[in-house]
Amino acid sequence: MAQGVRDEHILEIENIGKSFMRQDKSELVALDDINLQIKQGSFTSIVGASGSGKSTLLRIIDGLLTPSQGTVKVNRQVVTKPGKDRAVVFQNDSLLPWKTVIQNVAYGLTLSGMKWRDAAKIAQGFIDLAGLSGFENQFPHQLSGGMRQRVNVARGLAVDPDILLLDEPFAALDSQTREIMQTELLRIWQQSGKTVVLITHQIDEAVFLSDEVVVFSARPGTVRERIPISLPRPRDLNIKRSMEFVGLVDQIWKLIEDEVKAATKL
Repeated sequence: MAQGVRDEHILEIENIGKSFMRQDKSELVALDDINLQIKQGSFTSIVGASGSGKSTLLRIIDGLLTPSQGTVKVNRQVVTKPGKDRAVVFQNDSLLPWKTVIQNVAYGLTLSGMKWRDAAKIAQGFIDLAGLSGFENQFPHQLSGGMRQRVNVARGLAVDPDILLLDEPFAALDSQTREIMQTELLRIWQQSGKTVVLITHQIDEAVFLSDEVVVFSARPGTVRERIPISLPRPRDLNIKRSMEFVGLVDQIWKLIEDEVKAATKL
């Protein structure tokens, strides 16, 4: 168990199903009977073939989508809408281009009515945590892709959520920047002590970051297997060369290989 992980479950996903209606009035079942319990302070990744409902589940957890069946509970309270106890970071950084770094990070705080002086002080702490000191007054177009995503993560943390939800946050980055961002995310997670749920298509990313990797089946998405990751912490990129790491990646890939190939057929 990673340092900071507590035994109690902060997130309980019970019998979640989600269906959508197609234009031809037929039903598309995206998720079917999802059951997960996630411990406070843990880092959990969800992997699976494209279209397996991973991002749909994340949006249900955040309260952006209503499930067709089942319930999501955060701190034993049923989720019915977005709330301050959850923050989501999407693949696109979605920063406000006319606002500076510190204004973007403080945005959620000022939106809730906090005075600028107080919001800026809190935002500065998370800017420092994200390794962005000195860039407070830069605008998004002046930053690299990796730096913009650091701002995005800092903005999510600034509102002090219990759970940080990450939906492919590094997908748009080149491979080298992505690996650096993985180590930065680990550092930020360890220092903040937040519970993190990550959606990713990169199996090695999931293994490197996580305490547990949840493997989804192809649509309709179900929990196919839960793989505990017992690699020692703290971790650096050298661990990706270890036999244990390679073995975990191979184990997870074998679980979803056929489904990924079927999903990518033209």
